[in-house]
Amino acid sequence: MDGNGRWATRRHLPKIAGHRAGAKSVEEVMEAARELGVEILTLYTFSTENWKRPKEEVDSLFRLLEDYIDREAEKLHKNNVRLSVIGRIRELPARLQDKIARTVAMTAGNTAFILNIALNYGGRAEIVDAARALAVDVKAGRVGADDIDEALFSRYLYTKDLPDPDLMIRTSGEFRISNFLNWQLSYAEIYVTEKLWPDFGKEDLRKAVAEYQGRERRFGG
Repeated sequence: MDGNGRWATRRHLPKIAGHRAGAKSVEEVMEAARELGVEILTLYTFSTENWKRPKEEVDSLFRLLEDYIDREAEKLHKNNVRLSVIGRIRELPARLQDKIARTVAMTAGNTAFILNIALNYGGRAEIVDAARALAVDVKAGRVGADDIDEALFSRYLYTKDLPDPDLMIRTSGEFRISNFLNWQLSYAEIYVTEKLWPDFGKEDLRKAVAEYQGRERRFGG
């Protein structure tokens, strides 16, 4: 969801105003995704590199996330939406961790739609964490080194319970994945739009999905 800061700067507003506008886009895009029959929507919300931003901006982002959870948790549950959060959650502020844990637990049995939030997430960090966990199991004798293949390694990723994405949408015209789902995006289709995230809405998602539907996916074959 790239471009919140630039959206605010162009309007001579503080960056947090861009993040608030971006939060409104989340609600609109999630609604559109459900209308289109999308089953899982993963949103890259805060990366492991975003800690480099000014502390005031980071703190404001976390408060915005808390407000979103407070406001939307019951609504997600009522609409049969399951909340999933991937990343190094243990490094987040304790209060935010608690609110995430409660909402994830409350919605765990929901089946209509999965909203997957990548929070304090980095693709390389995920692979390192998976390798560490796998190494522990090998050392303990629970896994044999000769048994390691792509399928087994995938079970150690944060997304072990989710399928790989079909489509990755990159806003703000940037042609890079920015350390997002490095393993899982191997064969995803990529759609780039010049629009900044706060300007990305229902019709933009429909356009991206329509273009995806016209592509031939060969998976290397």
